Amino acid sequence: MQKPSTILFLLVLLSLGSFLFALSVGSLPLSFADILQTLTGDGSQISKTVVFELRLPRAYVAFITGALLSLAGMLMQVLLRNPLADPYILGVSGGASVGAMLAISAGFASTLVSMSAFLGALFSIALVFALAHGRGSWNPSRLLLTGVVIASGWGALINFILSLSPNQSLKGMLFWMMGDLSFAHSEQLTNPVLPLILITGLLLSLIMARSLNVLSRGEMQASALGVSLRPLRLSLFLLASALTAIAVTQAGSIGFVGLIVPHMMRLLISSDHRWLAPACVLAGGSLLLLSDTLARTIIAPEQLPVGVITAFIGVPLFLYLLSRGYQQQVTP
Repeated sequence: MQKPSTILFLLVLLSLGSFLFALSVGSLPLSFADILQTLTGDGSQISKTVVFELRLPRAYVAFITGALLSLAGMLMQVLLRNPLADPYILGVSGGASVGAMLAISAGFASTLVSMSAFLGALFSIALVFALAHGRGSWNPSRLLLTGVVIASGWGALINFILSLSPNQSLKGMLFWMMGDLSFAHSEQLTNPVLPLILITGLLLSLIMARSLNVLSRGEMQASALGVSLRPLRLSLFLLASALTAIAVTQAGSIGFVGLIVPHMMRLLISSDHRWLAPACVLAGGSLLLLSDTLARTIIAPEQLPVGVITAFIGVPLFLYLLSRGYQQQVTP
């Protein structure tokens, strides 16, 4: 196995290559020389418009969203000690979807749609926490069961809204539920909030990395080594839920990124969360960025929901990782 530092360096190169690929591909192909000239201010007016108004904002939001989802998925898998856990397992996306669909059906602008989705996600987080933190012990099993039930309730409400919505709103709702990055705009490039949220989430994950390493080996061993489980669980729940809420607000519900990337990085780099957290950020961002580039170009001028592409990539990749992990477990 390669050294973790070498793999991280390769992931950085992959991230840069993903950005260059996203900026170069489209109805107006741009060479790498054209892109560099445009980014330095020497390109033509058409290339500046294409890069700064259309492709770069979308690539920027796609990378950060993928990084947030993969980091949240890593934290959820440790919190719930469940390899099938993903960022949406506790119903955050369901609450966000209901808020967004209500805003879309009311004809609100994209900014209000994002705000409604964020409020719905926050409400779902608070609801799951309140119900799971009721009488009795607060443990991963209770939290998981509560999240699954809440998610099912949101699913029923989503189907109810879809059945009553007018036809002109249905396509926007379905695209949002399957992942849609078309709402990205150039003003986001100068807004430091998204990168600050990602950096903060990564730093907090690195601060908790040693505790995460111990917790992943079992609660009894973590308790024996002096890890305070209750505050750690609460911190993981709040951090993972917050990262998921921000990601869903930006791009809707995008599946498989938060599920497969942590598994892939564990097999590729290490189970040590000091290496795993930054690897998930880089790999998750690159995966969603490449998927969104394919989604907007594969049947151009029409666009596919990016969640369709991540599912096409994620299903066979997860099956491969599952078989490889099983082979490693049974190999003496």
